[in-house]
Amino acid sequence: MLKAKTRWDVQEHQSEKADELVNALNITPLVASLLVNRGIEEAEQAEHFLHIEKHGFLDPFLLYGMEKTVRRIRDSIANHEKILIFGDYDADGVSSTAVMLETLNSLGAHADFYIPNRFTEGYGPNEMAFRKAHSEGYSLIITVDTGISAVHEAAIAKELGVDLIITDHHEPGPVLPDAYAIIHPKQPMCTYPFKDLAGVGVAFKLAHALLGHAPEHLLELAAIGTIADLVPLHGENRLIARLGISQLSRTERKGLKALLKVAGSDGKEVNEETIGFAIGPRINAVGRLESADPAVHLLMTGDPEAAARLAKDIDLLNKDRQKIVSQITEEAIRQVESLYPIEDNPVLVLAKENWNPGVVGIVASRMVEKYYRPTIILSIDHEKGIAKGSARSIAGFDLFDNLSTCREILPHFGGHPMAAGMTLDINDVDQLRERLISLANDKLTDSDFTPIKSIDASCGVEEITVESIEEMNLLAPFGMGNPKPLFLLDAVQVSSMRKIGSDQTHLKLSVEHAHQQLDCIGFGFGHLHDHIAPLSKVSMIGELSINEWNNFRKPQLMIQDLSVNEWQLFDARGARNLQKAIEKIDGEKNIHIVFQKETLGIFKESGLNLLYIEDGKPAPDLDITNKYVTLIDTPPSISHLDALFKEARPERIYAIFHQQAEHFFATIPTREHFKWYYGFLKQKGTFDLKKHAQALARHKGWSNETIDFMSQVFFDLEFATIENGIISVNHHPPKRDLAESTAYASKLQQLELENTLLYSSYQDLKEWFDERMKKSSTLVNA
Repeated sequence: MLKAKTRWDVQEHQSEKADELVNALNITPLVASLLVNRGIEEAEQAEHFLHIEKHGFLDPFLLYGMEKTVRRIRDSIANHEKILIFGDYDADGVSSTAVMLETLNSLGAHADFYIPNRFTEGYGPNEMAFRKAHSEGYSLIITVDTGISAVHEAAIAKELGVDLIITDHHEPGPVLPDAYAIIHPKQPMCTYPFKDLAGVGVAFKLAHALLGHAPEHLLELAAIGTIADLVPLHGENRLIARLGISQLSRTERKGLKALLKVAGSDGKEVNEETIGFAIGPRINAVGRLESADPAVHLLMTGDPEAAARLAKDIDLLNKDRQKIVSQITEEAIRQVESLYPIEDNPVLVLAKENWNPGVVGIVASRMVEKYYRPTIILSIDHEKGIAKGSARSIAGFDLFDNLSTCREILPHFGGHPMAAGMTLDINDVDQLRERLISLANDKLTDSDFTPIKSIDASCGVEEITVESIEEMNLLAPFGMGNPKPLFLLDAVQVSSMRKIGSDQTHLKLSVEHAHQQLDCIGFGFGHLHDHIAPLSKVSMIGELSINEWNNFRKPQLMIQDLSVNEWQLFDARGARNLQKAIEKIDGEKNIHIVFQKETLGIFKESGLNLLYIEDGKPAPDLDITNKYVTLIDTPPSISHLDALFKEARPERIYAIFHQQAEHFFATIPTREHFKWYYGFLKQKGTFDLKKHAQALARHKGWSNETIDFMSQVFFDLEFATIENGIISVNHHPPKRDLAESTAYASKLQQLELENTLLYSSYQDLKEWFDERMKKSSTLVNA
């Protein structure tokens, strides 16, 4: 067996509802089933999802406070007031800032932007920045992607006589800021039909209201923030993402073209992964390490030279960010292993001085990937006496709700169920850890700490074609709330398997059914090569894609997890170096079994834990069920193995079957051999085996051992006597069968054992063990 690393939740196939969509919309059963699994069951709902670009945007004035906000902004433009856009330093905040600034500039506003420095000011609006804006003559501040928690800062703005308009999408707290206006789809009294807009989505709606039409020229910016911020890609987010990706594929923005070039994505197909893995991380890197201002300038510039320079600088920052993340992740792992073992810490709260606060969110994500525990990574600043950091969570543990119970020690925090940011006193870090661990112990079970993979459908190899994969793209763009479909290939036959990559860390499998093959690629799965036995049927989950090479296109599965749900036989017979062969398969679940005392001597100083079964009967307390069993040498008889597997079913058997010496012949002499030899002895009367056996063997083309064996059989049956190497025939022997000879019976038994265990093919040996496994299963289940 080979256990999966994740829990596989295969969606039930609702064929009736899928059939209704097939008939109503003339779509394939595959696409229909995927829609149903996403909760899209009605034809009208499905048509809207698949062709959302036909339906347009919602009226922005449905957002509570929009009319008041638009009126105030238009008045400020008419009165030539200075407007400050106050943004955030991530990709959502940067794109929100660019959307708002470009909109106001197009309306003739006297506007500029301000993004706080993550390191000197922290997250969100702050009193110092507001006072500075007032001193510089700004009478209107508009926040984008931030501000919903700025209760104190709103009071400062009011005290200064500066009107504050907040546009945000983060979870509102119990007390809202006393601002001039708040545009937030989740605030009380807001009846806007779509609640899951990103910060840039809210800014886009304000731009829509100000301009009087949906600003299509800003959609590529809106798509960047929407996808990078991991908000659910349904409703208006899906519309923004789909139209924005289309616009991005033909963008004329100098900054975006330059960024795509340094990322190596220019000239390639643009999709949601382009934003998620090329554009988003680079924009985020700027604000994580330095001021985010250059990222805004990149999106806004019309100068190709400036764009190229900014893109190059941003790409270098991203590379620096990657190095810093790796270093901090290694240090965080050492903390877990030495101070906070996961067995005692259902929530990981890790802190250290000088950890870069700009990348702790990424580190938290890495730690969740490794340990699958809600994780908070904090950077300690002893001079200020504070800890600042980010958190990432797992299914079943709502970060925002649980952190909300600790508000009295979290003067600044905000976020979502799965992610949050915070600042607290360094003296409260231990208390925060203890309280979150207590909350997790109350709410989480052991199974919650195994990642869940939601699988859309189980399918056969024959169903996976280039055409079926292309049809799936009707559901794109994929992301949060609309994940790329995961498929299960259940118990498929592996036709070939090998490690790939320069360091052999990846795995390539080919599976087949009914003469149709499918390539499966597992990045980082190379170590499993030695854990999948020949003839094993493998179950895999993964995403489907199309591999294009030399104008040839074929489907492939990108493996995310795999398992073997049957016992496995690993054939190590004939290993030249016995000790190395055993060391290679040593592990906690392995039981190394020895039947012959002589074998123990080989491993006298090896340190290996060997189990010696002396009389052929396993110890009463020996339980090999669900273990890995290594059979190091051959047992005295088949019955010894029958006793071992009588009531047990191991997950794996490693067959070595080492022999101290080869048996003296592979076939037993025939009755004609015995008849001739007896007649020869009868004619001679006596025969000196020591002197003449070798000559007789040469004359007959036999071996010396054959002469000795037949002589012993005659002795056992009382057909002859042997004394001092001289065999004398009994001229009146009893009537007895050859099988009555102890030597003959032993030899038959030895040949059966060798033919079964040593000289059989892999498939024959597997089938032989299968029979014993079936018997043991019957006994266990009886």
